[in-house]
Amino acid sequence: MRYFQTQQTETLNLISTSNKIEGHFFECILCYISNKRTHCTSLEGRGRVVAVTQYNREGESRSILISFVQSIQERDIVTYEHSRRVATYAQRLARYLGWSRREAYDLALAALVHDLGKTWIANDILNKSEALSDDERRTMERHPVIGARILIGCDVHPFYVETVLHHHEAWDGRGYPNGLHGEEIPLGARILTVADVYDALTSQRPYKVAFSDDAARERLLRGAATTFDPTIVRAFLHLLDTYPNFTLPQSVCALPQSTRASQQFPFLTDF
Repeated sequence: MRYFQTQQTETLNLISTSNKIEGHFFECILCYISNKRTHCTSLEGRGRVVAVTQYNREGESRSILISFVQSIQERDIVTYEHSRRVATYAQRLARYLGWSRREAYDLALAALVHDLGKTWIANDILNKSEALSDDERRTMERHPVIGARILIGCDVHPFYVETVLHHHEAWDGRGYPNGLHGEEIPLGARILTVADVYDALTSQRPYKVAFSDDAARERLLRGAATTFDPTIVRAFLHLLDTYPNFTLPQSVCALPQSTRASQQFPFLTDF
């Protein structure tokens, strides 16, 4: 598994600087995972995992993420569909940048749960058609930390944690939650940021109309070297130009019942 600059202790320290989330979030999600793959042996009152069963970390991490994807699909089909498209963009972009198939697939799994934290944000904020208030914006900006804390609570591999945590960091250091700058941002998160923003721009949302492909490309170009890693923007735009089927249709791709990771997401394929 490809794993970059941030060590797990550093990731934990970065998360600990952010606001705590209430323990019942962890209790609910860990009970869900317990029914799927693991058994939680102890929890502290504020939701910090004290102990979980030991398992093969990479393989079991993938199984846990698949369970989370299923819960996201059940909770919010719009977030699931967005995550599905972002995962495909990120996987193919990673392959173009030289990642192995397994590494790119792991990034795609991280992309599928990158908005996991939004499932614990109230629908009236998520679906608000007007501009968010300052308090609502701060609540929304907590979703990477919430998602990362949930993943840490389930002891998934740090690669997934740091990718989810940092997918709203900006190349110029003005992103969140930690204001990382340039190559301080893990490469997987930098790839995910470009894929995430492109899909967000080209999708209809309650608060905006969908951008055209040309307008979305222009926005990415304007953000290169400020919001986005310019190398990744160039690579992504090249893929859009080179592969006419790179942009996915908007139709729902339901998860099959098989528990094998290789069969769960048929839309994640090499090109």
